[in-house]
Amino acid sequence: MNKKSSAQGPGQDAPTHSVPAPQPLSVSLEANVQEISKRIGESSDVVFRHFTNESLSSSPLAFIYIDGLVNSEMVNQTVLQPLMETVVPKIPDITATDAYNLVKDQMLPIGSVKEGKTLESLLGMLFDGYTLILFNGMTTALAADTAGWEKRSINEPTSQGVIRGPKEGFTENLRTGTAMLRRRLKTSDLRIEEYKIGERTQTGVALVYLEGIASAEVLKEIRRRLNAIQTDSILESNYIEEFIQDGGLTPFPTIQNTERPDALAGGILEGQVGIIIDGTPFALLAPSTFFNFFQSSEDYYQRYDISSFLRLIRYSAFFVSMLLPALYIAVTTFHQEMLPTTLLVSLAAQREGVPFPALAEALLMELTFDVLREAGVRMPRTIGPAISIVGALVLGQSAVQAGLVSAAMVIVVSFTAISNFVIPSLAIANSIRLIRFIMMLIAATLGLFGIMSFLMVLLIHMAGLRSFGVPYLSPVAPMTPRYLKDIFIRVPLWDMTIRPKTNLGKETRRQGKHQKPEPAKKLQKPEGENTP
Repeated sequence: MNKKSSAQGPGQDAPTHSVPAPQPLSVSLEANVQEISKRIGESSDVVFRHFTNESLSSSPLAFIYIDGLVNSEMVNQTVLQPLMETVVPKIPDITATDAYNLVKDQMLPIGSVKEGKTLESLLGMLFDGYTLILFNGMTTALAADTAGWEKRSINEPTSQGVIRGPKEGFTENLRTGTAMLRRRLKTSDLRIEEYKIGERTQTGVALVYLEGIASAEVLKEIRRRLNAIQTDSILESNYIEEFIQDGGLTPFPTIQNTERPDALAGGILEGQVGIIIDGTPFALLAPSTFFNFFQSSEDYYQRYDISSFLRLIRYSAFFVSMLLPALYIAVTTFHQEMLPTTLLVSLAAQREGVPFPALAEALLMELTFDVLREAGVRMPRTIGPAISIVGALVLGQSAVQAGLVSAAMVIVVSFTAISNFVIPSLAIANSIRLIRFIMMLIAATLGLFGIMSFLMVLLIHMAGLRSFGVPYLSPVAPMTPRYLKDIFIRVPLWDMTIRPKTNLGKETRRQGKHQKPEPAKKLQKPEGENTP
């Protein structure tokens, strides 16, 4: 059990559990340097340097930074040279306080300079890329922001590609993520609150939202859950997602994840709250309803009729991916009378030499395809796709020729897998993979009656889910017709004047009325112009 909380946001009260008292700095420079060195463990990447500037102070000074987390050129130009080479007029009887104020106010040509009075605060800034400046005789130290570690350049998102739309995605750097969001939302209403979560990792987490649009109740609940996290590490956004999500034991995700800045900005404009985590390109959006997972950024970058058609295809693919193998098993096992005679004879002829029941066939093919998909992901990028494609073709053809499975089952499993890839959200697609196996087992024992019963249980379960207080099936359940303009289909942008009430804060209208373009009046020819 951790003894202290690692999530503390701006303006938030500390959790009620016990927190060790921070250790203040000593007046002795050597004592402070030794204590920092002891806590870090004399690591080879930590640079300690003592120096003396006689015109500034007769007592020595020290600076500390971590090689690899700082920009070395910035350290040399903004910290070392000003402190070691600058000659100041000799001040008689200069004190440590005078030297401290002189350095802080006049000798550091850098934007961000902070003060630290405890070892814990100084170590936190040291790990964030700051250069510490310690003075003999002072219980306060300075920290200059010289962060400059290596980071990945901005590239196209790998998991959420679009044909038309922005081609840039988040990187693993928190400040780059907030800057990309600021570039899209150039408004003073954008708020960014930062947290440090993880006792050992001290991972930076940014809560981003629009003041006046995001729900105050949702914000309060998200802050409470972030502050309640007690863990030693946060390495990816899923850590945060599992700690704060609703639902408990449910296969359905209640928080979206995206690596697209435009998708995050669009969600924030809808009243959602974004969570950007340092060290991962995947940001979170909450609260999220079931229908949010079927919306793609590209829906708003092309005509509404095409977008509506594609969205209906996604919903159809959802049901196909979840139900097709189960329906095949149920019909071929219990309800053969539902099939046309010609199709029934064809299926019977295919299964004549197959030694396994339909359930065993389906499980064998589904597990084989999942193994091939995982192998394609884990293999080196140059050979992964080739192995997955060749493996699927060779194994499928060989299994049919060997009489282990029927050709119809290969078609069913293949079309099911392709339908699963149509869904834009990987989180909901993975949920369907789990539900599909349960459906197949129920279909093999209870037939269509079992499938319908399980669908009813699943629907009741979804109706009871909440995402930070928002009903998971809203605005369908509870039904709000005026907010259905962007659920199953997308109406033209000029007709979506109201934000969905489920995510709403104070502001309700997103654009003016009567935005529909009117046809231009017939042009009149100038007087005196002859008709050709």
